[in-house]
Amino acid sequence: MTSPAIVAVRTQRVRVPLHTPFVTALRRTDFAETVVVTVEDSDGCVGWGEAPQVWKVTGDSLAGSAAALEGPISDALVGAAADLSSAGLIQGAVIGNRSAKMAADIALHDLVARRAGVSMTEHLDVLVSTRARWRSPGSTNAEATLVEPPEPLGGGVSKPTQLLTDMTLSVGTPADLAEAAAARARDGFTTLKIKVGTDPAGDAERVLAVREAAPGCVLRLDANTGWRADEAVTVLTTLADKDVELELVEQPVARRDLEGMAYVRRHQPYPILADESVFDLEDLVDVIRAGAADAVNIKLAKCGGITPAIELLEVARSHGLGRLVGCMMESHLGIGAAAALVAALGIPGEQDLDAGWWAKSSPYVGGIGYDGPHILFPDAPGLGIEGVLS
Repeated sequence: MTSPAIVAVRTQRVRVPLHTPFVTALRRTDFAETVVVTVEDSDGCVGWGEAPQVWKVTGDSLAGSAAALEGPISDALVGAAADLSSAGLIQGAVIGNRSAKMAADIALHDLVARRAGVSMTEHLDVLVSTRARWRSPGSTNAEATLVEPPEPLGGGVSKPTQLLTDMTLSVGTPADLAEAAAARARDGFTTLKIKVGTDPAGDAERVLAVREAAPGCVLRLDANTGWRADEAVTVLTTLADKDVELELVEQPVARRDLEGMAYVRRHQPYPILADESVFDLEDLVDVIRAGAADAVNIKLAKCGGITPAIELLEVARSHGLGRLVGCMMESHLGIGAAAALVAALGIPGEQDLDAGWWAKSSPYVGGIGYDGPHILFPDAPGLGIEGVLS
């Protein structure tokens, strides 16, 4: 049966006030800004996506994402089939502009899931399982002999109701962090990610303050490229000497300093998670070859959407790397897509998808919600988004 055609790609800007400022080694923001996109087919079915503004990480702006979506991406999609055969058109329509590609890619997947009457997680589970069964050895293309992987890539899920996320503690003084840690622990969060990297001399004190304030929580650190390799080793060995348990240390050094990150990995005891160092497959291969990380944080806004994220997560898994799915400052729409991907792949552990929690409220009709550390999936086709609140 022939798929209906895509007839329109539309955008609108959405500004989401935060209830608490979000501060990292790279930026501070009091609101999240995003370009929401809809992709409509000839039957009137609509899929939703978003392109978050991430100046300091991807370089993507609202104006740039809107221009890419309204221009070359729309030109590529309008008239094309309203199915996943059009996903490659999105990635090839324009250089860079990963947030815009993320928006269109999510919207296409949402459209396909809605047409099938299934949740985004169910749609992705079928997609990933099919890729796993039909991939040839050494290939990521879905055109080959039947191959059974050592374990299923998909989670075999139907309709999950919720997913656990960690909670980020913004950069601040030891007292600020201790207060925030205690509050988030009371809210039910059991894994806290501490933003460090702006002041290496004081970072150990910040971590110790959080440990004391929330002794039952698992701790993660995220330096957002803020340390030099020697500074990272100094801070982390200091924490190890004080018997601080850390689940992981995220992006301790500059994005391109893989030699420095490999040095940090060898000279302190904690697992290293690559984030800013991995945007695409070439980046991931470089990290693997350098022995620079134990795990990788894949974000839809860095790689360009669900379609490239699946490949990155599969390659990371096949090379023995731990996998985490994270976020920028997406709204509930983008977080819903990332959470569905995690559920479909069956990735274990608490993910890094707290961005929507920071919003004063969801700007959408429908979609995911938050209950403390729990991301609540909607009981609806696709992402469950039905509109933007005025």
